[in-house]
Amino acid sequence: MEINLTKQTFDGEVIKSDVPVLVDFWAPWCGPCRAVAPVIAEVADEYSGKAKICKVNVDEESALAAENAIVSIPTVILFKNGKPVEKLVGARSFDEYADIIDRYL
Repeated sequence: MEINLTKQTFDGEVIKSDVPVLVDFWAPWCGPCRAVAPVIAEVADEYSGKAKICKVNVDEESALAAENAIVSIPTVILFKNGKPVEKLVGARSFDEYADIIDRYL
């Protein structure tokens, strides 16, 4: 299951998480974001219970995007122990997302 993040929920879901958190920064008008959405959903299913998969709509949560230095979308950041440890810019494959999660499990 994917969790939609807001400024209010980011700390609790990401920073204080005891499992790795993959955060997808996206926007509805972004073609590559829409293309990668089913891949992110598949990652969420595969890693259910082992990692959190979250989404941030950069149009609705511009402050979160700025705080995380998002300049291009889609951008996916993996957080471990509340700190960003990996950052992937652009649409990627299931295996690429899975590989970065596996490194931090």
